[in-house]
Amino acid sequence: MSTSYLSVNVDKQGQIQGTWQVGFFDINQIVPMDDNQDGEITWAELQANHVAMVDYLQSSLAIGRQQDCPLTFKDAQQIDQHFNEGYLVASFQAECNSSGVLSINDQAFFDIDPDHQVIVTITAPDHQYARVINNDKPTILVNLGESQASATFTEYVYQGMIHIWKGTDHILFLLALLLTCVLVREQKKWHAIDNPKQIFKDTAWIVTAFTLAHSVTLTATAMGVLNFSSHWVELGIALSVLFAALNNVWPIVLRLGWITFAFGLLHGMGFAGVLGELGLPENQKLLAILAFNVGVEIGQLAILAAVLPLLIFIRHTLWYRNWGMQLGSVAIGLMAIQWSVERF
Repeated sequence: MSTSYLSVNVDKQGQIQGTWQVGFFDINQIVPMDDNQDGEITWAELQANHVAMVDYLQSSLAIGRQQDCPLTFKDAQQIDQHFNEGYLVASFQAECNSSGVLSINDQAFFDIDPDHQVIVTITAPDHQYARVINNDKPTILVNLGESQASATFTEYVYQGMIHIWKGTDHILFLLALLLTCVLVREQKKWHAIDNPKQIFKDTAWIVTAFTLAHSVTLTATAMGVLNFSSHWVELGIALSVLFAALNNVWPIVLRLGWITFAFGLLHGMGFAGVLGELGLPENQKLLAILAFNVGVEIGQLAILAAVLPLLIFIRHTLWYRNWGMQLGSVAIGLMAIQWSVERF
């Protein structure tokens, strides 16, 4: 995803010191920096295009507090990395009123990527706030005198929902598990489960195992208790999708609860990677983690509510038992193979 990081520090007098980290890939589409077209951006090319980049950033960002706060970007530049991608770090300062609601409006990069998002961290005396700016919500308003716990909770619930809906690997893992929740394996053949209560019971067990597992590792990773390489975590997630899909075609494990729990631990670490991108407000870490977990569960239940009734409806058809479930699993498996190769 296209993501930039905006950090705003406000003192009691209203003085603002901030940094804006923007990806080279994003800004290169606005201000072409690769002058010699060799596919790499050098420090000299960065310096040569400094004025144009600052002009674009300054024209795209507006901060106000009762009235506009004129921004001054510093000449010095730095670079950083996020998830192995290069970022330009632009520093700025401003003078604002010492009271009133802080407003931040960002218009950068949405015209080239509507899915671009800006992770905003605002630090004020005794409080820290985390917000997200996107194409649908380019302006945020923050009352620096309030903790705004409810706003933080709402923001992280929303981000948890959006992540699972955009996380194709998580969705396909869940779908691979659901495909056989309406079937039972007997005498080497799949048969429809006649009793809907049994379907709901089996589905509840699988979803609960997945939920408990990824909640544990998401929380532990976000709190710094666990720290695994994101490279191997993402590869493990791809392999978990592949196993779930192949297990439908060539059943090895019929009782999916414990294997779902084991793979759910991996997926929780993947969720934590996104939470790491968002950042956690220092004074509301547990609240933010809880809210993100809740958002993931809401998104997961929405998928379940959309898919399970359809599977119940078609479970008695010969086509689904003999072909549909298998073809769906093969399609999921092919996607998982592609991810595994890319992530290896």
